Formats: sequence, structure tokens, C-alpha cells
Amino acid sequence: MSLTSVLSFFGGIGLFLYGMSIMSTGLKNAAGDKMRTILEKVAGKRITAILIGILVTMLIQSSSATDMMVIGFVDSALMNLSQAVGVIMGANIGTTVTAQITAFDLVSYAPFLLFIGCVMALFAKKSLVQNIGKVILGFGMLFVGIGILKSAIALLAKSSAFKQAISVLDNPALAILFGILFTALLQSSSSSIVIFQAFAVEGMLSYTDCVFLIIGAAIGSVMPNFLASLTTGRNGKRTALLNLYFNLIRGALLTSIVLIFPTVLSWIQALSPNDIARQVANTHTIFAIFAVLVLSPFAEKIVKLAEKTVPLKASEQQALEDRRLVYLANINVKSIPAVAMQQAKRELTRMGKIARDNLAASIEFFFHPAKSELFAQVEETEETVDYLNKTIEDKLVGLRALPLSDKDVFRLSRMILTVSNFERISDHAENIIEFADRMKAAKVTISEIAMGELKTLSGKVMENLDRAMRTFEEESPELLAETEEKEQEIDDLQEQFIQNHIDRLMVSVCDPLGGVIFADMCTDLERCGDQAMNIAEALVKK
Repeated sequence: MSLTSVLSFFGGIGLFLYGMSIMSTGLKNAAGDKMRTILEKVAGKRITAILIGILVTMLIQSSSATDMMVIGFVDSALMNLSQAVGVIMGANIGTTVTAQITAFDLVSYAPFLLFIGCVMALFAKKSLVQNIGKVILGFGMLFVGIGILKSAIALLAKSSAFKQAISVLDNPALAILFGILFTALLQSSSSSIVIFQAFAVEGMLSYTDCVFLIIGAAIGSVMPNFLASLTTGRNGKRTALLNLYFNLIRGALLTSIVLIFPTVLSWIQALSPNDIARQVANTHTIFAIFAVLVLSPFAEKIVKLAEKTVPLKASEQQALEDRRLVYLANINVKSIPAVAMQQAKRELTRMGKIARDNLAASIEFFFHPAKSELFAQVEETEETVDYLNKTIEDKLVGLRALPLSDKDVFRLSRMILTVSNFERISDHAENIIEFADRMKAAKVTISEIAMGELKTLSGKVMENLDRAMRTFEEESPELLAETEEKEQEIDDLQEQFIQNHIDRLMVSVCDPLGGVIFADMCTDLERCGDQAMNIAEALVKK
């Protein structure tokens, strides 16, 4: 076993992996945000989620990229775990396309692909053409890498030491373990399967060895997901566990079948006799499809297992209850208009109380930063309000299909605007906790006088927000007049406190950074007052 053959082997792997990376990047750039948009619109039906998982992974040639997007969507409440498990299952099928492509012997065409891809990537004016060129360039590099890899393996095959080292893969358990570790190292099951293909073509691995390596590779492919989930919340970690549990169960199931019914492998081999590269690719694809067909009916069980491993906290349970429609859940185009309008108003009131409590929690954290649990609470509630904003708005727009009177059409339009007002109040709550966090990180303090002014202003804002919500509920002109009066008082206080702040800066009483945060805090509180005024006027002013 010469040094040249070893270096060629690793060089072939490096070129192949780099080609895969360029191809995947080009595909993702060419697709733009379309793949992300498709994933965001995953429907509740599992078959739809599986098909979308297959489609997206085929297009971007990376199940890890698909899974990481899913982790992000679940973590930000754009997708739930039941939807995620379907996409993850589909991604496991979509990732098998790479091995099917590389089973074709296109090494001799690689130089031409490199030339075409290079010309398009370097000289094309349009970014879409450039990205397609990068895909072709990566494709060519991939096959050049495979060619170098095969040549190096042919040289290594002459080494008795290398043959002895690789012979341990005759043991199914060791083959599965090696497949797990090798794929975890490469962080790509597609790449490891293609390398196993190359070894099989050169006679270094038997078809049976490759079968158990494929099973291990599926388990090892979850490593990028786990790394991605380290920086996410608990739902992101549950999503990574979904992938792990699915592939562990899949591995155990397929291993049992292969050991108990070895004739299954003979049937797969018969599909492409005398072509071991295609046999490996077919095994990869058939195993993935079979696992999804068998395990998809038990998807909810896998979800429950992930939730038990990372159990729901009380705050998460509350968020789940909040992130659903209560009063509008059963309203549809057949509902009585008067009932639908009343239920819509009640749903908005519920959302408003959630946003109001979030603002109160953020103000509490600003003045008492030691209560660190409030930071996470405000962020989680902000996600809930964002979810309700979209869900309620979509539902209200759908009510336009009802036979509404002109008055109700007007009220409906004002309700839609009110949903946005509640959402903005929660946005300001998130700003306020960030102000407090910046002060804590920079060890900045605000003078007692300034803190007293902020407490006064925040108290006035919360009082008027409560008054505005009562005005919205009761549709009271008297309360509206009072709300308008108090809103003017808030505006006057904000101007006065900002001027006081400028006077303090002139005599160096306040820290400059603390002064910036003071001014920003005053502005956000005053804008919350403006939103409160909009809420109060929504159903009273005609």
C-alpha cells in the first residue's frame, strides 16, 4: 500500500465531497427561497408532508439541509412535530437519488461537464444561469472525484494489509457501526453511500457488506441535525430526536428482515444483475421507501417518544393551548354571520390579553432583570402572538365569504387591523427585554430619576392599554373619550421625559449608552400607547 494510493484515495474523497457541496449550494441558490416556501406550507396530511420532503431533498440534494430547515421551522412554530416527522421521512427517500445518479458510469463525461459548468459559472450574466453552472460544475467534480477514488481503490486492493483491515466489515454489527461512524464523520449519508459504491465496484466490498453499511449510514446521517439542534429550543431538539428515532427503528427493522429473510437481498440484486453499483443504489432507495411505508402509520408514536425524551414544560403546554383558535375554530362559510362576528371579536380579545400580558412581563423584566425566566417567557409568547396574528387574520379574511352587511364588512376590516395592533404590542415587548439584556451585558445603569420616569410612563401605558381593551370589548364611546385623554397625557409625558433626559446628558448625569436605552424605551412605550389608541377606536369610531 503506497503513500501515493492513500493520498489519491483521500484526494478523491475530498474532490467528491467538494463537488457535492458546490452542487448542493448551486441548487439551493437556483431554487432561491422556493424550497423554504414549500416547506412552510406543509399541510396537515402526512402523505403531503412526505411528498414535500422527497421533492425538496431531491431538488437541493441534501437531506441534512432539509432536516435543518425543518428544525428551524419547528423551533419558530411555523411547523409542528407531526408535520415535521412526515417531511423527515420524505427526506430519507429523497436523499437516495444521489446514489442512483452516481450508479451511472459518467466519469468519462466529467471533463466536458467541468468545462460547461465553468463557462456558465464564470461568464454568465444572470445569477440563475451562474447557479445552474455551479450545479453542473459540482456534478463534474463529483464524477472526477469518483474516478480518482476508483483508481485509488484499485491500487489499495493490491495491498493485503488494506484487505485485512476492511475484511472486518463482513461482520454485520461492525459494518453497521462503521456506517454510522463514517457517515457521522462525513455528515452526509449520500456521500458515504457513493463511497461504499466505489468500493463495491472495485471488488473491495461485497453487496452484503454494503447492505449493512447502508443501514448504518442512515443512522449516522442524523449527526448534522443534532449539531444544528444544539442552538435551538426544546422543539428543535425534539425534531432532531424524531430523525434519530425514525432511523434507529428503521435500522432495527431492516436488519431483522435481512437476517431473517436473506432472499430479500437476492430479489433486489435480480433487479440489476451484474451491476453492483446499481444494486447498492436500489437497496438504498428500496430500504428508504419500505421504512417510510411501514413506519408512517406510527409517526405519532415517534412524536410522542420525542416529547417524552424532552418533556413539555408548563410554559410550553400553555403555549400549545394559546396557539390554537378557540372561538373561531368551528366558524366557516356556513356559519350565521352575527355569530361569526361575535366569535371573531372574542378571539381578538383573547389574543389581546396574551399580548397585553407579554408587555407587562417585559416591563417587569426591564425593572427586575434578575427574573431571568421572564426573558424566555416573553420570547415564547411573542412566537405565540405571531402565530395567532397569521392564523386569526387568515380566518377573518375567510369570513368575507359570508353574506355580511355593509356594517359588518366595515367592522371586519377594522378587526383585521386590530390583530396587527396586538401583534405590534408584543413586538415592542420583545424590544423591551432586549433593552434590559443589553444593559445587563454592558453593565450599564440608568439613574434613579430616569428609572422613576420610565416606571411612571410604563404604568400609564399599561393602564391605558387595559382601558383600550375594555373599550374594544364594550364598544363604549365614554371609555374611548377617556382613552384619548390618557393617550395625550402619555404623549406629553414622553416628550417631557426625553427633554429631561437631554438636560441630564448635558451635565453628564446619565451614562451615554444608558441614555440611548432610556430614549428607546420611552419611544417603544409611547408607540404601545398609540397601538392602544388604535385598538380602542377600532369598533367605536365609525
